[in-house]
Amino acid sequence: MRGLSFCLANFANLLYYLFPFFERIPVKFMSLQIENMVTLVSRTGRELQRYEKGSRLVVGCIPYRYKKKQSSFDGTLIEELEVLMISAQKGQAMLFPKGGWELDESMEQAALRETIEEAGVIGDIERKLGKWRYKSKSQGIIHDAYMFPLLVKKQLDIWPEKSIRNRRWMTVKEARESCKNWWMRDALDEFVHRKNLS
Repeated sequence: MRGLSFCLANFANLLYYLFPFFERIPVKFMSLQIENMVTLVSRTGRELQRYEKGSRLVVGCIPYRYKKKQSSFDGTLIEELEVLMISAQKGQAMLFPKGGWELDESMEQAALRETIEEAGVIGDIERKLGKWRYKSKSQGIIHDAYMFPLLVKKQLDIWPEKSIRNRRWMTVKEARESCKNWWMRDALDEFVHRKNLS
């Protein structure tokens, strides 16, 4: 019985090491579903967390895409900007993926990792939107948060936090109404402002 629990506990690590092997097998020999999975296990603990002047440093992304839809005015195809929000671990509050920036990664690497872990999407990270300072409700400590836009290229079917989070694509207006964190709404406004200028 101990051997079985050891195997189950290390199954994710085994997949991580076997994944490069699976990538070399032609797709026709494997189910296409593997292409939409990630073998990453969510990082836990605070041992590697970055702090600066007593503030915990966190990073995150505003995942977005353009969805084609028919204009109700004249029937032409238009592209509507949508953002991806996820549910909080506890409760139904909606937010953007974010988490601790760790010592062994760059700011951008941490933002991408958190987005894969929490939202199950992969894409192209863009220039930093800014920095926001807020106080954690649960821990009562100050956080300095950095947010990035992420143009989504792939949405995974299986990702590390799938069992504890829901994800939902929504319009910017819906996202602004759904988001309970003032600083994330500010980051969303900055993102929209930047997109309107380009």
